[in-house]
Amino acid sequence: MTASLGRSLILLSLLVSTTGTVLGYAAGWKRSTDGLRWARRFAFLFSFLMIGATLVMEYALITHDFSVSYVEHVGSRQVPLWVTMVSLWSSLEGSILFWGCILGVYIAAATWLTRNEHVEYMAYSIGTWLFSGAFFSYLIAAPASPFGTVANPPLDGPGPNPLLQNHVLMAVHPPFLYLGYVGMTIPFGFATAALMRGRLGQAFLRPLRASLLLPWVFLTIAIMLGGWWAYEVLGWGGYWAWDPVENASLLPWLTATAALHSALVMERRGSLKGWTVTLVQSSFLLTILGTFMTRSGVFNSVHSFTQSPIGPTILVFLALVLIGSVTLLALRIDSLESDSRFDGPVSREGVFLVNNLLFVLFTFTVLIGTVFPLVVEAVKGRQMSVGRPYFDSMVVPIGTALLFILGVGPALPWGAATREQAKRALLPPLIGAAIVAALGLAFGVRNPWTIVTLAFGGYAAQVTMKEMWLPVIQRIRRGDAVAGAIVDSQLRRGRRRFGSYLVHAGAVIVIVAIGVSSTMRTQQEVRLRRGESATVNGITLTFTGTEEKSEPHRTSTLAHFDISKNGKQITSLAPRMNSYQMMRDPIGTPDVYTTVKGDIYLSILNIEGDSVGVNVILTPMVGWIWWAVLLMGAGGIIALIPNRAARVIVPQTQESPIGANEVAAQ
Repeated sequence: MTASLGRSLILLSLLVSTTGTVLGYAAGWKRSTDGLRWARRFAFLFSFLMIGATLVMEYALITHDFSVSYVEHVGSRQVPLWVTMVSLWSSLEGSILFWGCILGVYIAAATWLTRNEHVEYMAYSIGTWLFSGAFFSYLIAAPASPFGTVANPPLDGPGPNPLLQNHVLMAVHPPFLYLGYVGMTIPFGFATAALMRGRLGQAFLRPLRASLLLPWVFLTIAIMLGGWWAYEVLGWGGYWAWDPVENASLLPWLTATAALHSALVMERRGSLKGWTVTLVQSSFLLTILGTFMTRSGVFNSVHSFTQSPIGPTILVFLALVLIGSVTLLALRIDSLESDSRFDGPVSREGVFLVNNLLFVLFTFTVLIGTVFPLVVEAVKGRQMSVGRPYFDSMVVPIGTALLFILGVGPALPWGAATREQAKRALLPPLIGAAIVAALGLAFGVRNPWTIVTLAFGGYAAQVTMKEMWLPVIQRIRRGDAVAGAIVDSQLRRGRRRFGSYLVHAGAVIVIVAIGVSSTMRTQQEVRLRRGESATVNGITLTFTGTEEKSEPHRTSTLAHFDISKNGKQITSLAPRMNSYQMMRDPIGTPDVYTTVKGDIYLSILNIEGDSVGVNVILTPMVGWIWWAVLLMGAGGIIALIPNRAARVIVPQTQESPIGANEVAAQ
């Protein structure tokens, strides 16, 4: 009964989305108000059906209905309830269903929020969204159907992949990742509508930008959560290994970041319309490519938990969307561009253009390194791999240049800057660069790239803090109001500006923390018997014994350590080895002690009697990455909140063009 209900809902969603696609495109072509109204109805109906099918699957998982094929594949009565619930996205069929559910939520929300606006664009937008919905409905209905029927249901199932049971982050990371991936469908629909209509007005830029910023926030946090999961679960002490599936999440983030910057230039100067649309389309295409990497089984990855036959189907869809997008760009991109031109390279828009080119170069570099081994294998039948040395040698210089641009761009005015304006804008932040680089040298940093990163980080940090609070400082100096009222006004009416610089502040911290943590890590393997101690870089660990712990879904062996420094105990850590019924070898789970300075990280290598082999890793500033990314996400959310109708205009002065900037940023 459950399987039949779920399958019926999916088949209906396929019919509804296909019909809605035709209605949407026809209504856009004929400029039919009635057709648009019906397209909206079909969008809501598709969303209702897809969400309903997902709720049916969750019900089947929670009630352990093993007559449903997906539940028989990943369900278990032994695992905790939270594991049962997140099993929805633990394997191919459920993850595609979850994708469809999130797509339904996005389509319903976007259709509702634009119900009385942008009529000339919305029919094409809804048609594009439902075209994507039709494809995923087909996947769920046919090659990746989770609602198959099991003739002789078992009494219990194997449960999801043990790696997905090993940390609670797996309850959080995939939803954020999917909210980022799937959300790119909405700006893609808007961009497609702009191309098909042959114009991109300033009013329509607002929903385009907002619909891109929201999934960008989710994807930003998802990438961090994935790195945190790898750091806390896999036991190798790192958070990023240039794994193909890691790269798959990074690629659309890079192009979406570039698109957000070019949208700002478009808003201020009326240019880069075609560039913005192209970057939005690229972001969506890269999410589909990322889905192929994650769920096709073609790439070997610790983040890919399925082998499936849907790869060719996804590639066909990717090819169709790519051909359609390129065709639209070739036919209509000229109609989007204005007559506006850059006043010169030494300007904010000029630096933003360089910023975008660097982001595109970054994307291309990562894409080549990720896909090239697969192409070689397909063409020559020879397996090869592109490892960390390639990515580090190619990407580190680009990332460092982006950090420098992060400081230079906001410091310059819009429009061509005179030599004196450029000096006043660009020379003072050198103080911040010198201070941060000197601090790094004082704390033992010797890697050249890390020192350069610290210098550029100090430069960008000084610019970011100045630009974030300059409107407030200028008003206080003029005596317009008391400081508290001015700050409150800035946060309420200048949210977009404030949130944008909050994102920049978080990005500076992240890049600096990555540079420091990746070059100043200390690692040592030690073997201890009960009661013995070892000292690593001033940190003493004492092995106090082991403990066996049994849970319904696993058994664990914990090794207990007391951690001290200079004779004073700091904390106790207990890394473990977990054994699962469906896996022959145990899975290690490290234990981590995090401070402002850095992490103490212990991972068990093996346990033999009353002795243990443990990997001791001391890494500075790792925790700064997690919190700084959350700061970036918070900045993005703040920038999404609509500003008050009133505007605070700070007049443009010889010192800074901030007054005009503030009005436009809002």
